[in-house]
Amino acid sequence: MTKIIGKSATRVEDKRLLTGQGTYIDDLGTTTKTGHAAILRSPHPHANIKSIDTAEAEKMPGVKGIVTGQDIKNLLKPFSVGVTAPVKYFPLAIDKVRYVGEPVVIVVAKDRYIAEDALEKVKVSYQSLPPIVDIEKSLNDDAPVLHENVGSNIANHRQFHYGDVDKAFEEADRIVKHKYNFPKYTATPVETYGVIANYDSAHDQYTVNANFHGPFVIHSIMAQSLQIPSNKLRIIIPKDIGGSYGIKAGIFPYIVLCSITSKLVGCPVKWIEDRQEHLSSSASGTDRVTYIEAAVKSDGKVTGLRMKLIDNVGAYIRAPEPASLYRNHANSTGAYDIPNLAIDAYAVMTNKSPTGLIRGYGGQEHYFSLERIMHQVAKELELEHADVIRRNLIRKEQFPYTTASGGIYDSGDYVNSFELALITGKYETFRKKQEEARKKGKIIGVGLACIVEPSGSNMGYITVALTPEERAKSLPKSGANEAATVSMDPLGSVNVRISTTPTGQGHETVAAQIVSEVLGIPREQINVIAELDTSTSPWSIASGSYSSRFASLGSSAIYYAAHKVRKKLYLIAASQLGVDVSELDQEDGVIYVKDNPSKKFPIKRAAGIAHWNPLSLPEDMEPGIYETYYYKAKVAEAPDENDRINSSVTYGFVADMVTVEIDPDTAEVKIIDYFTVHDAGKLLNPLIVDGQIMGGLAHGLGGALYEELAYDKNGQFLTGSFMDYLCPTAPEIPKVTIKHTESPSPITPLGAKGLGEGNTMSAPVAIANAVTDALAHLDIVIDELPLSPNRIWKLLSEAKEKMLTP
Repeated sequence: MTKIIGKSATRVEDKRLLTGQGTYIDDLGTTTKTGHAAILRSPHPHANIKSIDTAEAEKMPGVKGIVTGQDIKNLLKPFSVGVTAPVKYFPLAIDKVRYVGEPVVIVVAKDRYIAEDALEKVKVSYQSLPPIVDIEKSLNDDAPVLHENVGSNIANHRQFHYGDVDKAFEEADRIVKHKYNFPKYTATPVETYGVIANYDSAHDQYTVNANFHGPFVIHSIMAQSLQIPSNKLRIIIPKDIGGSYGIKAGIFPYIVLCSITSKLVGCPVKWIEDRQEHLSSSASGTDRVTYIEAAVKSDGKVTGLRMKLIDNVGAYIRAPEPASLYRNHANSTGAYDIPNLAIDAYAVMTNKSPTGLIRGYGGQEHYFSLERIMHQVAKELELEHADVIRRNLIRKEQFPYTTASGGIYDSGDYVNSFELALITGKYETFRKKQEEARKKGKIIGVGLACIVEPSGSNMGYITVALTPEERAKSLPKSGANEAATVSMDPLGSVNVRISTTPTGQGHETVAAQIVSEVLGIPREQINVIAELDTSTSPWSIASGSYSSRFASLGSSAIYYAAHKVRKKLYLIAASQLGVDVSELDQEDGVIYVKDNPSKKFPIKRAAGIAHWNPLSLPEDMEPGIYETYYYKAKVAEAPDENDRINSSVTYGFVADMVTVEIDPDTAEVKIIDYFTVHDAGKLLNPLIVDGQIMGGLAHGLGGALYEELAYDKNGQFLTGSFMDYLCPTAPEIPKVTIKHTESPSPITPLGAKGLGEGNTMSAPVAIANAVTDALAHLDIVIDELPLSPNRIWKLLSEAKEKMLTP
């Protein structure tokens, strides 16, 4: 049988995308009745709404309708959240605004131009309230409270203890501790949010086209908010989405808003977000304050960790948050064998925009503190950073490895991958060059990072936000499911329907590779349908594009669905050839008898029989060839009574080495070389894999050096355009060397693990470690990002001033 899985096949998606034939949300045709929406947003971070006057705007020719929070408050239920705090969140502000950019009024008009003009005629009177944007100050008793019914700004608080943490710290030779700040930044996909919603009054049903990356659990949340049965909310997701990186989960409030607006105004409603709206109001990663302490032996072995994590979820905690806080719970100790762990976890609300999924969500925040403290351990014990990492890495013979918090790392050889990174980057050689360069006044450094990359989220992990007693009041939540359908028509051509809502990752290509190999037919004979329709597609509560779940879960569903088709074809062929199924094999579209290859039966003919001559099929076999498979990972269990949770299905590994030089005149950080080694199990398509790695690295590079959704102390948003919110572009991407090791996962049928988020998690801290190493002679410690020239210049100036002070 020809092996296709694991080969660097070119992407089938690229022809239509590169020739301008892609179909994105704004390309979908609309009826002449469709109204175009524009949204009036709050200019205040925190204020009561005293009055809204829409009279003048309603008189404008071409305006079809205007909707305010008061119009919807009795028609919608607040969005449900995964915490016990009674946060009431609607898609429009009702009585109060809580961040700059919060939707206040939606105007629907004949075209977007009229709708935008009408916004200027809407008069809103506000009563300003004191804002709070500082994470730690939001916890103070005298802090302004965003939600009076909650009573504080704490949306969620949990404490966890695994192992004997107190003993580890009592017996430590040294305790190393520090505080780290991670910035709020986002994903900036090429295509912003888009929704086309149509209410069908005859059937009391909503049909919505949206570039949503769900549907997963959020479909149910939207249906509950609209107060309709879930089958009355039909969401259709186009096959082409111009990037998401998780952020398009945050479109769900706008899906509900446009849906209820369509009902109230009486026409279909189309809304396309502009870039300023996206930056100020879509979704982002959480900014986080971390206090971390490590109990350390004199040889650098870490025996215990204490962490205080404070995530800022913005003005409202909204689904799927507090995902960023708990997604990495199982891999809290990263790639290290650390048996004792204590976590004090907070999700707090401030007058910033709400957060949600973003590439690597929770991982970049977590590894920034974990990998920085490992570097700090080396510094304080006067050890080589690489040696401290070696001393603590989980060994090959320990797999499958169970972490203190319940994660089950399926496979790996972390030491081998780490050593490959050092060898590839010529670590020892750079150290010698560094000594010589410093003598000449150059500021250069090397940074290391080792991270575990989780993939295929267990839907039960979010319930760790609840105590065991609170969880016991409802049904347990678990699982990491995905579905796929493989069908064969009367002429032997194949359709594959997937539910992973790809956003540029190449799912169509890999799906075709899998089916091609399993069925022994050419890729060109296979058509992959990637658009999702919640009314007709096979999907589950987990389906969607997040957590790098295609390689571990989506590919598994496709693989097993294809095998169901293959089994049926073999049974048909065996019946026709008069042999047992066990005697058959296949090649080049033909099923043949292994011991007598001349005795064969074309797959096309077997398919034809299933459709054209069903009475000749084996007894009890159904006509046609249409097979759906729902794959579930058995390791994705609900959290236990001790809050131990295997929060992902598979766990990859990334080892990074980066070298940097800092210009002493401009304080600019220049990356000299970037070396990254990945173990993602069996690679399904190495060409696509390397593209995903480069994308993740660019995202991580942005968080390290450029990107921050910045607010001033008064809660005003400062980065509303690409002039202020800086993203790396092609010239800023450094020279990158990618290497792979393969430790196939025993969990998935193809041995594959997810990949694509790893460097988003590792790059910020690897670069921070490199900059800290470069500035070690000045005793500068990097504990916040991004490392802009302004920030580095300030650190250099303060260090020089300190040296001059007697």
